[in-house]
Amino acid sequence: MTHGANHAKSKGWGPDEDHGLTALRLAAAAGAATGILALAGGAWCDVPKARVEGVTDSRLRQEIERALGTSKNPPQSRFEARRRAEAAKADAVALLRSEGYYDPVVEADVGEGDQPASVVKITPGPRYVVADPEVTWDGPIPTAQAQLAGKAAIGLTIGGPGRASDILSAEGRVVAAVQKRGYADAKALEGAREVTVDHIPHTVQPTFRIDAGERVMMDGVHLNGPGRTNPRWVSTLAPWKPGEVYDPDNVAELEKRLRDTGVYDSVTVSLDPKANADGQRPVDVTLVDRPRSTLELGATYSTADNSGVDGKWTRYNRFGRGDTLIFSAQMANILSQAGIELDLPNWRSARQTLKLSTSIYRDNTNAYEETGFRLGGQAQQRFGKNDFQTLGLTLDLSRDQEPDVVNGKLIERARPLATITALGQYSLDRSDDILNPRQGWRFEVQAEPAVSFGDGPVAYMRTQAQASAYEPFDASGGTVLAERLHVGSILNGSIPAIPAARRFYSGGGGSVRGYGYQDVGPRFPNNSPEGGVSLIEGSIELRQKIRGPFGMVLFVDSGTLSTQHSFDFSAVSTGVGVGFRYDLGFAPLRADISVPLQRRTGDSSIQIYLSIGQSF
Repeated sequence: MTHGANHAKSKGWGPDEDHGLTALRLAAAAGAATGILALAGGAWCDVPKARVEGVTDSRLRQEIERALGTSKNPPQSRFEARRRAEAAKADAVALLRSEGYYDPVVEADVGEGDQPASVVKITPGPRYVVADPEVTWDGPIPTAQAQLAGKAAIGLTIGGPGRASDILSAEGRVVAAVQKRGYADAKALEGAREVTVDHIPHTVQPTFRIDAGERVMMDGVHLNGPGRTNPRWVSTLAPWKPGEVYDPDNVAELEKRLRDTGVYDSVTVSLDPKANADGQRPVDVTLVDRPRSTLELGATYSTADNSGVDGKWTRYNRFGRGDTLIFSAQMANILSQAGIELDLPNWRSARQTLKLSTSIYRDNTNAYEETGFRLGGQAQQRFGKNDFQTLGLTLDLSRDQEPDVVNGKLIERARPLATITALGQYSLDRSDDILNPRQGWRFEVQAEPAVSFGDGPVAYMRTQAQASAYEPFDASGGTVLAERLHVGSILNGSIPAIPAARRFYSGGGGSVRGYGYQDVGPRFPNNSPEGGVSLIEGSIELRQKIRGPFGMVLFVDSGTLSTQHSFDFSAVSTGVGVGFRYDLGFAPLRADISVPLQRRTGDSSIQIYLSIGQSF
């Protein structure tokens, strides 16, 4: 330290002044120790290592106390108390310097009595603030653009607190900004950082010394080791072309595209340290395949909805391009089916998945019985964590048995049908969990233009939208209010021209609980559901966590269905009920009991639903 007539400056954080980094390490160590002792619970009765006096700033006081830590036993003698006080003094000084207090007065003291307490008396002094930071370059000088980006990334507020942690973070931002401009090997020179502490204006002025290295040009992708993946396919996923300037975001994006396929246990993507003959550096990719296949079995029970068993056998990376091949089967009292689906991720563009499927099915409901064959394809574009845009086309060859009224007489008619259906769907998910949302919202809208051939062509379009919101009453999400609204309308069609299997229905676990599957809305004289062309449903739930994994739900569901294109609010059906939840870790086990408030002939007095995941 050098002394002038009116002021003093010190260079760097040396033995006398450089306590910032040490303080951070001490604070981190003390915090970790505190956490470990806290986990011990009642095993020890923790006491502070020293009592802090003289600090009026509550936040600073808490930081100091955290840095000093605790002990399982109080000092047993004055000598031990003095020793602890001296150690606490050193820790307090280090913490204060890391927080920008470079002129503290800290005294170690001992209380009175046979078992005196350790005490540190602190006068923090003025807090030093940040002066104009600088960046100097060692080795090759980066481009002017990279220099400006590095300077702009410092992000320290002139006149703001001179915290050591903020200065270290600023240095990291400078390095990251330079790397972003093509300097993959940019780094801060170890031990070369300078922080000038000026004791008269009470400022700290950091100077960051950065070695940018050479600017890197990218080559292609090199797939390491054996495996089931086609190297040429991996190369097509790279979001850059050979010869382009290095960008770490591109390397991270390649890793994300590979991870999103879901067919690898681990994915490692890194820039090769060596350049090729053209001076370009390839990106090395190492993939560890997950097991070739998995088998899943499941069961569903409901007094109203589909009850049965299902199984799914999934093959991963069968064709070497991150693909998933799924063989599925379901046997249930309502819907039974068997099918095959092939998912091809990153098809033609990033995050777009092509889904090709075929299945045979039998859908046996109170409203109709449909047996058929389905062939379809969808292109699903993912543009967020759980946000999708989907376009699809499906061909159904089916035979429908459905009731109809002809000349006032109820008949059963068979309809051999060929139906071509297009799909456009857009969904947004801003909730915090797919199966157990506690906050956020969801929205989905879709349109399905269709033409059915058989007993005369019928063209129509099913449109529907659904929104749900989740509002927590506390930070932990122990109490949540959940709401749902579902609206649907079939355009350019009427009943009975629209096939029964393509109409809207309401009632059951996924819509209005308390009523049987499809039991809400108009019915034929034999009490079977007629379906409708307009639909509106709403639900509200109060979800309460009780204790441990157990929870409870109170809910009200309402809905109305009409054969006309306008909503029929004179025929609203409402169900109320209570639910029980058991948190399995990945999702809640759900058991709902509900009763109908507008019970009609044929309706049960109570409905029970068992499933995994919240109802919406």
